[in-house]
Amino acid sequence: MEDQTMLAEQALNLAKDRGATYADVRIEEIDEENLSVKSGAVDLIEKSTDFGFGIRVIADGAWGFAASADLNPDSIKKTAHLAVEIAKASSKVKNRDVALSLLPKTVDSYKTTILTDPFSVPLKEKIDYLLLWNSLMNKVSGVSQTEAFMNFIRRNKLFASSEGSKIQQVIIQSGAGITATAQKETNPGSMKSSRAMGVRSYPNSSGQHQTKGYELIGELGFENNAERIAQEAVALLSAKECPSANTTVILDGTQLTLQIHESIGHPLELDRVFGAEKNFSGTSFATVDKLNNLKYGSEIVNVVADSTCPYGLGTFGYDDEGVKANKSFLIKNGILVGYLTSRETAPLIGTASNGCMRASSWANIPLIRMTNINLLPGDKTLDAIISEVDDGIYMQTVRTWSIDDNRENFEMGCEIGWEIKNGKLGEMIKNPSYSGTTVEFWNSCNAIANEKSWEIWGTPNCGKGQPAQNMPTSQGCSPARFRNVKVGNQ
Repeated sequence: MEDQTMLAEQALNLAKDRGATYADVRIEEIDEENLSVKSGAVDLIEKSTDFGFGIRVIADGAWGFAASADLNPDSIKKTAHLAVEIAKASSKVKNRDVALSLLPKTVDSYKTTILTDPFSVPLKEKIDYLLLWNSLMNKVSGVSQTEAFMNFIRRNKLFASSEGSKIQQVIIQSGAGITATAQKETNPGSMKSSRAMGVRSYPNSSGQHQTKGYELIGELGFENNAERIAQEAVALLSAKECPSANTTVILDGTQLTLQIHESIGHPLELDRVFGAEKNFSGTSFATVDKLNNLKYGSEIVNVVADSTCPYGLGTFGYDDEGVKANKSFLIKNGILVGYLTSRETAPLIGTASNGCMRASSWANIPLIRMTNINLLPGDKTLDAIISEVDDGIYMQTVRTWSIDDNRENFEMGCEIGWEIKNGKLGEMIKNPSYSGTTVEFWNSCNAIANEKSWEIWGTPNCGKGQPAQNMPTSQGCSPARFRNVKVGNQ
């Protein structure tokens, strides 16, 4: 740690000597372990360590960035000089000088609170767990394939800036999930023969990931859910098709997390709003002229960006600009009141950064990323919300999704659904889907379940940027109800 701090100081001084008016450096070591089994056999055992540093500077009013895997004085000198040269070259095509919001000098440390270090748990114990979950799913007749995985990541990084900040952080995340697949041939021997497929995942299609230690694996309750998931996969083969209609929809948290991510999180990234993603993944309808004016959702819709929320993948002590973790409203009583910002973009709307700048590794420049985008809970139980529906569909678990580049028109598919008739769950529905437009959809929200059903759901691989970066984010929510939604193939 002391040696790294000295090398970071060297990098900052070299950048300033070459003409940088601001500089920061991140030295980061990333340890990762990925394990999986498939249909009772070990499929993947992968361990990796990635180490290096990145230097970001402002020179002549423009950004420059360079990185290296060699942490030694000679490499630091070359990398710092390169970052400044890139900034000066970039300044020739700048639209305006980069200006950063004010930030106090910070010397601090942060570490994820865990009970058991996942990297200290014997490999055999982990594999045995995965094989156990597989065997439980395989007990169900009709299952054709089973999968189970675990994933663990530890990020140890030092941030230092020319403003005097020095921040050490250790962030640990754990994840796991299972999937059962069932198949059968329909109309065998005929020209219209095809294969039907039922897929069920737990806790979600990408598993569940949180900033916890190995204790998360036991908390998720795979042993109690593996057979149920497999049984549902088989049952989907003979379940009724999703109807085509306009009806009331209740989205389980496993699906609503994606809806929040795609139709609230991404469109409220302020760099995207200003056009930074135009060449890659699109723009945003939620332009700054709509701030404090747009009725984004109904009056019960309240959404916060909260990097202090326990166990979220967007939970940390400080972002990659040294901004302290915090909680800020994005939507309040249905009105758009904020964005995800950086020290550069926040002053353009008259605010300070709410700490959303993160890089996927030392080799990448930080971008505005979702932290934990949380839909605040309502005041009714899930049972009460269901009981108020005469006719509708309850949908669960992400299957497919699509949304346009402006984040307005979307179509979502779920793994499983159930009819709601006269306030009670009824028959199973396969391949349930729904579609709509973002503002109309969120304004149709007329009930949100209370805190008893609220969960923070991890998205381990949100993609953004060129070159592409995958970043862990989270969305917190409880199930919610939406009226007059298009479902099925219309």
